[in-house]
Amino acid sequence: MLRAGLCPGLAEDMIQLLRSRGIKTVVDLVSADLEEVAQSCGLSYKALVAVRRVLLAQFSAFPFNGADLYEELKTSTAILSTGIGSLDKLLDAGLYTGEVTEIVGGPGSGKTQVCLCVAANVAHGLQQNILYIDSNGGLTASRILQLLQARTSDEEEQARALQRIQVVHAFDIFQMLNVLQDLRGAVAQQVTNHMTRDRDSGKLKPALGRSWSFVPSTRIVLSIGEGAGAPGSQRTVCLTKSPRLPTGFQEMVDIGTWGTPEPSPVLQEDDCAVGWEGERHQDP
Repeated sequence: MLRAGLCPGLAEDMIQLLRSRGIKTVVDLVSADLEEVAQSCGLSYKALVAVRRVLLAQFSAFPFNGADLYEELKTSTAILSTGIGSLDKLLDAGLYTGEVTEIVGGPGSGKTQVCLCVAANVAHGLQQNILYIDSNGGLTASRILQLLQARTSDEEEQARALQRIQVVHAFDIFQMLNVLQDLRGAVAQQVTNHMTRDRDSGKLKPALGRSWSFVPSTRIVLSIGEGAGAPGSQRTVCLTKSPRLPTGFQEMVDIGTWGTPEPSPVLQEDDCAVGWEGERHQDP
C-alpha cells in the first residue's frame, strides 16, 4: 500500500490524490499511465516519474543472466567428499552445501555406518566441523574412533577429529527443531530415512510420504549385497533422485572399510527405474 514516507517525494497529499483515482498500491502506480494520472490529479508529471523510479528500484527484482548465477553458485557452494569413492561417484563428487542428501534403507542396511564414515572423513580428512544429530541413540564414540583409526594411527589427530564432531541427541520433534533453528551459514545436510511397504502394491518405498520426497535434492537407496561371495559390509547403492546425474545407476559400497570395490554399472530392471530426475519445487 502507498503510504507517506515509503519513498522520497511521496507525501500524504499526493497519496490522497492518487487514492481518489483508484491508485492505492505500488503496483497500481508503477503500471499506471503517468501522463493521464498527472492531468487527472493535478500533480507534476516529473514528480510522479521520480517517485515511480524510486519505487521500482526499491521493490523490483533485478534480472540476472545465467553466467552471473553460475558464478554465484561456484563461489557459494562447497562439495564435501564422503570418503567412499564409489559413493562420491554417485553423488557427483560428494555432499553439496545448501542441499539435503537422503540415505534410504531398511534395518541393517548400513545407514548409520555411512553417516559415521562421512563424519569421520569430513572431521579428519577435510578438517571441518560436524553436527551429528542422533535421533535413535545409535551413535557411539567407539565406532567413530574405529573409523578414525583406519585413517590415521596418530592419536593426537584422532583426538582433534573427535573434537570437531559435535553430537546432539534429539528424540522428539521439538528437540530437533531447537537444534535446526540454530544452524547458520552454508551447510551440507545428510539425513537418513527408513523403508516402508506400500499398502496397494506391497513394494518397499521410502517412508515419510510424498510431501517429504520433494525436500531432498539427492536420494540414494541402500540395500544389502546378495550372493554367496558378497562380504557382509558390502551394500548396493542406487541413485533414485539427483539434480545433476541420471538416476538409476548403482555402485557397490564397502561400508566396513575405506576401500572401494569395483563399481557395478549394470542396472537390473527390477532394482530401479532409469530416468532423469529434474529439479523439483517444494510447495509453499
